[in-house]
Amino acid sequence: RDGANPAERLVTTLRVATDSRRLADEYGILLKNLLEFRGIATTDITAACICSVVPPLTGMFEDLCRRFFGVTPLLVTSQIDLGMPVRYDNPRDVGADRIVDAVAAVELYGAPMIVVDLGTATVFDAVSRDREYLGGAIAPGINLSADALYYNTSQLRRVELVAPAEAVGRNTTTSLQSGIVLGYAGLVEAMVGRFKAEIGEDARVVGTGGLVTVISDHVPVFDDINQELTLVGLDIIYRKNAAGLPSSGASAGMSRAG
Repeated sequence: RDGANPAERLVTTLRVATDSRRLADEYGILLKNLLEFRGIATTDITAACICSVVPPLTGMFEDLCRRFFGVTPLLVTSQIDLGMPVRYDNPRDVGADRIVDAVAAVELYGAPMIVVDLGTATVFDAVSRDREYLGGAIAPGINLSADALYYNTSQLRRVELVAPAEAVGRNTTTSLQSGIVLGYAGLVEAMVGRFKAEIGEDARVVGTGGLVTVISDHVPVFDDINQELTLVGLDIIYRKNAAGLPSSGASAGMSRAG
């Protein structure tokens, strides 16, 4: 947690599957064991910030923070100080993760900014030159699209998400890989081009999300790749809203994706 750059404060990252059937005790024991495996005791956690887009789990994680870490978490919503005006028609409709990513990207890389998050959904977010969150676009994620083909057709199968050597597939496997991987690369390139035409050709483009590396080598639009963007954003937003807290110990950032 040393250093002035928010990105230097990240100590560890844990990735756990979302399961709305799990209880606070189950997640609590799981997180406790994972943290201790990384050399972090629950008593080391002095603050927590939650970014949730899975409403059934939001209250559960708030309860978990109180019971296992002894802290009351900050829940990211449009009603707290985000350090960035939200110009969405209804700010309450924006996923908290989108705002958190935008805050981190602008803090780290400047504005205007385009964030491309490739996860469960493929999400594009735009921040103006005046550092205002404008909105964006949402498309099905790469895995969702691949699963749709697998479950809704009789002869198409699951394939490894890697780009084929050529766009013209010579068999079913490379045809699927071309359509999925190179197809999404084309989607990203086209949408970034449209966004730049609207917010500025000098806008920086940052890629994030668990699937960004699937296409990052096949689309020449990314200025930076930062898969920890959400956690960095949680830290930034927490500090804007709780500047008077002790600086010792560590803060826990939790992001729940759909």
